[in-house]
Amino acid sequence: MVTSLPPRVHCKPGSTAVQAEKQLSRMEEEELEVVEELEAVLHLAPEVQLAIEQVFPSQDPLDRADFNAVEYINTLFPTEQSLSNIDDVVNKIRLKIRRLDDNIRSVVRGQTNVGQDGRQALEEAQKAIQQLFGKIKDIKDKAEKSEQMVKEITRDIKQLDHAKRHLTTSITTLNHLHMLAGGVDSLEAMTRKRQYGEVANLLQGVVNVLEHFQKYMGIPQIRQLSERVKAAQTELGQQILADFEEAFPAQGTKRPGGPSNVLRDACLVANVLDVRIKQEIIKKFIRQHLSEYLVLFQENQDVAWLDKIDRRYAWIKRQLVDYEEKYGRMFPADWYMTERIAVEFCHITRNDLSKIMRTRAKEIEVKLLLFAIQRTTNFEGLLAKRFSGCTLTDTVVKKPEVQPPVSTNPFLDDDNIAEEAALDTKNDLDKPKKPKVPENPFHGIISKCFEPHLYVYIESQDKNLGELIDRFVGDFKAQGPPKSTSEDAGAVLPSCADLFVYYKKCMVQCSQLSTGEPMIALSTIFQKYLREYAWKILSGNLPKTSSSSTGLTITSLLKEKEGSEVAKFTMEELCLICSILSTAEYCLATTQQLEEKLKEKVDVTLTERINLTGEMDTFSTVISNSIQLLVQDLDSACDPALTAMSKMQWQNVEHVGDQSPYVTSIILHVKQNVPIIRDNLASTRKYFTQFCIKFANSFIPKFINHLFKCKPISMVGAEQLLLDTHSMKTVLLDLPSIGSQVVRKAPASYTKIVVKGMTRAEMILKVVMAPHEISVVFVDNYIKLLADCNTETFQKILEMKGLKRSEQSSMLDLFRQRLPNPPSGAENNSVTLQTPTPEQESSRIRKLEKLIKKRL
Repeated sequence: MVTSLPPRVHCKPGSTAVQAEKQLSRMEEEELEVVEELEAVLHLAPEVQLAIEQVFPSQDPLDRADFNAVEYINTLFPTEQSLSNIDDVVNKIRLKIRRLDDNIRSVVRGQTNVGQDGRQALEEAQKAIQQLFGKIKDIKDKAEKSEQMVKEITRDIKQLDHAKRHLTTSITTLNHLHMLAGGVDSLEAMTRKRQYGEVANLLQGVVNVLEHFQKYMGIPQIRQLSERVKAAQTELGQQILADFEEAFPAQGTKRPGGPSNVLRDACLVANVLDVRIKQEIIKKFIRQHLSEYLVLFQENQDVAWLDKIDRRYAWIKRQLVDYEEKYGRMFPADWYMTERIAVEFCHITRNDLSKIMRTRAKEIEVKLLLFAIQRTTNFEGLLAKRFSGCTLTDTVVKKPEVQPPVSTNPFLDDDNIAEEAALDTKNDLDKPKKPKVPENPFHGIISKCFEPHLYVYIESQDKNLGELIDRFVGDFKAQGPPKSTSEDAGAVLPSCADLFVYYKKCMVQCSQLSTGEPMIALSTIFQKYLREYAWKILSGNLPKTSSSSTGLTITSLLKEKEGSEVAKFTMEELCLICSILSTAEYCLATTQQLEEKLKEKVDVTLTERINLTGEMDTFSTVISNSIQLLVQDLDSACDPALTAMSKMQWQNVEHVGDQSPYVTSIILHVKQNVPIIRDNLASTRKYFTQFCIKFANSFIPKFINHLFKCKPISMVGAEQLLLDTHSMKTVLLDLPSIGSQVVRKAPASYTKIVVKGMTRAEMILKVVMAPHEISVVFVDNYIKLLADCNTETFQKILEMKGLKRSEQSSMLDLFRQRLPNPPSGAENNSVTLQTPTPEQESSRIRKLEKLIKKRL
């Protein structure tokens, strides 16, 4: 292979070696210089090289940036034999070089012509721009000339338009000035003659015309006319007030006859004058009209007290009727004089009642207070039917309709803006609405004065509720618990409904009086007596459990007959417990509704202070205690039978028979109690289910504990116990519907508890029945069946089998050795194993039953 490219040297014949050497070195230097120049010229930046490769992709090695001549030659001539065609390769390269030179030459010449063409195109563009600029300038000059011509043509027309407009304005202003001057003269003359009917129309016209001269007030004549109008208005106001003072003199002077037409026209003039004139007329007339009321119902008068509050309202009714007859046509309808008189009467009455009740607060009784409030609210309702309430504020201002804000979004057209406004309206409708304003605008206008004294009402309700609770307690003691044969056995106590009916009555009554703090005080009273009802009526009447229980001997158990054993609680007591449970459930649900109603009635700002959660928890506790009593009663009734089971000599049982007497005793107690409880809790099925679940959770562990006390047990005894256990399991599964004509499927949650607990008892007995001669097999069988690796449980089973201490010790050591390795963090004495499924256990039990039947 070629390692370098030696320079070609052609030596003339006869040249010396020294000359050839010099020529060779000189050629090498020239070649190095050329190579260095080419490398300096052809060295491109990496970005440029990458761009060239993307624009002109090529696979030729000569086009690569990292071209190596030696590698390229080695590629062309990989072996010495390939040097034979070196001339052909050289000729091809020379041909390629020649073509490249031709291409470069043509490109260079083409670029020369392009420069000339570009300069020529630029000169032509510049000439075109100059021509275009000249044309634009000509157009601009012509437009200016046209504009000037149009201005000259329209100048005269504009002058005529301005002249016409000014002439029209001058004529209109002169007409207004003439009307104003004549109107002022007429107004002054009519004022002196008290011709109020003509003055009302004329004054309004003069005021309207004067508004057109506001910008001409700098002219002395105009300013003088304006001052004359103001003086006439002032004189009219004083004159009308004087006329009303003369027609309706002060208190103590005898009032003249009916109204005159002059005063009626004067009211029309007052509508045009300053609003203070109208207000002064209304104020003086109402004060004079109600002056008699202030005298008749002074604080020191007997009729001023609450017991004669009807006379106040009767008096104002007569006065309003009298006003309508005498003065109804004198005042304009938009003055609402009748309503204003009634409103002022209400304000005076509220203030007077507040003063007199503060002075005589000790004399206020509940009946008197309620009587006064009832009469007052009735009167307020009557006002709401008669009047609209528009005068309750000094000025009735109609709220303008809220226009949607102008959208600043530049990308919205008219349709989009309308859609956006509609969306905002929809969002406003979706917002929570504020509580509705009461329909009666007069509500509380007088009755608000009674609110500070409502503590008397609250104290009275506190006393009444206390007496009601005491009466409930007395009635319960007198009537006694519900009879088991009664149709009402297990039903809600009547006193509960009476209590909540009374609560509803108080709540409605108090909400009509006030929706503020008195409602909060009333809710506190409700809470107090809900707790007292729960303690005194419900919890206080639950039957007490006695600590002592009568035990059963084995002999008495064997001789037991149906109905000979009496439950701990009598049937009446069981019915009472169920009735209290149902009542507590009713109270729980009704208390929740009561809380919601109180929050609806009270002010929105006070809703958070209404909270009856504590009282609902109290009733929940009563329910839980009642269920626990029922469970304890049935559980304790089964204790003697379980004790008898543990004291039987199971090692002496010789054959397997029917179920044992203790099982019959337990079933008897279950059949006695459960139907009574189920029938009395028919309206509250969920609590009957809770009773069943709690009983199963209590009875099954106790049954298993008594199984461990049965020791020693023979093989036959274990088989008998297994048969008894299966009977108990069947009874427990049928517990919810035992003794019922309608058989219902037990709840899944209850069935799961019974199957799990009683299957464990059956597995314990199966382990006891297993032979223990081969210790390893016995231990593995225990671990497999029970899935309980507690050493205490294993030792109890060994004791049930009657093994000696030494045998138990060796078994325990083997048991500890055979235990599976506990997971990290688990205790050594307790390991959780996979529990057999209920299907597997039921299959094993069926096999065991077949075995027992074969032996029988």
